[in-house]
Amino acid sequence: MMNLLQESPTEKIITSAENYYDKFLDILPRIALGVLIIVLGILFAQLITNIYKKRILHRAEDPLMARFLAQAIKIVLSLIAIMIALQVAGLSGIATGILTAAGGAAIILGFAFQDIGKNFLAGIILAFNRPFNVNDTIKIGELFGKVKALNFRYTHIKTSDGRDIFIPNADVLTKPVENYTADGFFRNDFVVGIGYEDNIEKAKQIIYDVLNSHEGIVQDEDHQNFVIEDELSPSTINLKVFFWVHTIDYRVASRVLRGIVIKKVIEALIEAKLILPGNITEIKLYGGQEDLPLKLKKDPKDRELDKLEQATHKK
Repeated sequence: MMNLLQESPTEKIITSAENYYDKFLDILPRIALGVLIIVLGILFAQLITNIYKKRILHRAEDPLMARFLAQAIKIVLSLIAIMIALQVAGLSGIATGILTAAGGAAIILGFAFQDIGKNFLAGIILAFNRPFNVNDTIKIGELFGKVKALNFRYTHIKTSDGRDIFIPNADVLTKPVENYTADGFFRNDFVVGIGYEDNIEKAKQIIYDVLNSHEGIVQDEDHQNFVIEDELSPSTINLKVFFWVHTIDYRVASRVLRGIVIKKVIEALIEAKLILPGNITEIKLYGGQEDLPLKLKKDPKDRELDKLEQATHKK
C-alpha cells in the first residue's frame, strides 16, 4: 500500500497503461473475432440478398414488394451481425449503449429530419399497400409516367418523353394516384364533326363498323364502345366516339392507336360521301349599316380585259 502511495505520477501512468494494454491483449482475440463476424455477416447478407433476387425476384408477382424486401433483408441481417459481433467481443455494454443512443438519436433526428422519416415510413406502407405496380402508368398530381421502382424514400417513374422523376413517398401516399393500367383497360375518346344535312344514324353506324373491325379495340360485356351526339356547333354536329383498348403499353394504346382509329373513321366518312365541314365564320351588320366598306382589288390582267371590252363597245 505504501509502495502505491509512493509511486510518482509518471509511474502511475505507466502502470495504468500496462494494465490497459494487458486487458487489451486479453480481449484482442475477441475483438478480431467480432470484426470477422461483422465482415462475414455483411457478406452473408449480400449472398442471401443475391440468391433472393435471382430465384424469387424474377418470378415474383409483385416486383416492387420483392425488391423492397430484398433491401430490408440485407439491412436487418447486417444489423444482426453487428450486434452479435459486439456480444462476442465482450462489448455487450456498448451494444446496449448503442441501442439506447439509437433510440434517443431517433427521437432527435425525427424532429430534425422529419421529412426523411416521413418518406421512409410512407415507403414501408406503400411496400405493403399501394395502388400501383412496376410498369403501371400512373399520374400523381401533375406528374405522369411509368413506375420503375419503389425505394425507401422515393418512387421512381419515367415519363413518356424520357425524364426520370423521383417522387417522395409521402407525396405518393397523401396525394390522389391515378392508375391508367391497373386492370389492363383504358377508354379513349375523340370528337368528329359532320354536316347538319348528313344522316346522323348513318354516320354513327359507319363509326361503329370501324370500331368493330379494328383488332386493337376491346369489345365485350364489361367494355362497351359507343358514339353519342355531343354538341351542336355553329357548322357541325359533333359526335363523340368512346372505345376501349388494352393498356399493356399505355403510350401505344392512348396515342398511336387513337390516331389510327381517327384516321380510319375520317376516311370511312369521306368514302361514304358525308360532309365534314370546317368552321364557318358569320359576319353580321349592326346599327343600320347596309354594307361593309370593302373593295376588291382587280388583277392587272382583268383591268386590261375591261379596257378592251370598253373599246369594243365604243366601236
